[in-house]
Amino acid sequence: MAGRTITRAAALGLAILAGLVGCERQAPAPEPAPAVKGQIAPPQARAESATLGEIRRRGRLNCGVHEGLVGFAYTDNRGAWRGFDVDFCRAMAAAIFGDANAVRFIPLGTRDRLSALESGRVDVLWRNTSWTMQRDAGQGVAFAGINYYDGQGFLVRRSLNLNSASELNGARVCVQSGSTSELNVADYFRSRGIEYRPVVFDSEEAARQAYGREDCDAFSADISALAAARTTLSAPQQHMILPDVVSKEPLGPVVRRGDEQWTAIVRWTLNALILAEELGVTQDNVAAQARDARDPRVRRLLGAESGYGAVLGLSDDWAREAIGAVGNYGEIFSRNLGSESALDLARGLNAQWNAGGLMYGLPIR
Repeated sequence: MAGRTITRAAALGLAILAGLVGCERQAPAPEPAPAVKGQIAPPQARAESATLGEIRRRGRLNCGVHEGLVGFAYTDNRGAWRGFDVDFCRAMAAAIFGDANAVRFIPLGTRDRLSALESGRVDVLWRNTSWTMQRDAGQGVAFAGINYYDGQGFLVRRSLNLNSASELNGARVCVQSGSTSELNVADYFRSRGIEYRPVVFDSEEAARQAYGREDCDAFSADISALAAARTTLSAPQQHMILPDVVSKEPLGPVVRRGDEQWTAIVRWTLNALILAEELGVTQDNVAAQARDARDPRVRRLLGAESGYGAVLGLSDDWAREAIGAVGNYGEIFSRNLGSESALDLARGLNAQWNAGGLMYGLPIR
């Protein structure tokens, strides 16, 4: 009898314990704290990009650039890389490592630039590459933005007394093979019923040299490339770029398809430099702005409000590091292509949107 009583008591105790455990499991989660009116939740960190992880393990960014194009990517008399595209590579290295010199520049030709990217030889291509449908949809690459709005034109000798490319009937035109330039020249003359003789070369440099030897009457390429080519001629003032712009050439950084977070890092580094110019953040004042700015747009850009680097897998001061290394978009343009350079190109379409151009800083928020 006593044994049965103990057994019943034990069973009752187990039942009570089970009930308590069940109640604990079924207890509802605590209600989240009510949101403060007007408050925006900080961005959430994401898993690291595979490309970014490899770059960090390697200790440097591998950046594909032009083999040598004045203003965009070239080596100076000390062997140091300089130029518009080079500065964007350095900005990315600064955003990732806090060190603008943590980058290896890999010169690439037109024919091998995209294959070098797809094979993993370079992490990003900053090399005056036009964003076209065939490249964007037909190959394993993705464009992350536009850093220069260009168009194709014609470089000729002033002694020809030409006013328009439509007067090049029967002319010999030097152009690079396998490029959009070759296709655009053919489209331009065919659509106007004008006869011309294409003189085709494997590289843009070879086409420039042929024009310099007077092996052709005109040289056709992106207008920025023509401006660069003119500076290398023995008597630049004897040559002119015709006013005709025969194509749209949106140039920008290219990455491998399939790593969306890496694409976002490239896109937002470019955007941060554009936005910095719009907001008046410069290489000289970036530290003071990061410390003292009250404008919430500047505070988000420079990491004074946390979380906006984590969403990219970077530190919160990623944009501050990039701007501190190379300046904002306007400073990069002026130094390499604009009034402070040998090319002395006008901003044109590359001016800020509120100054008549197409450069538009996307909001960081």
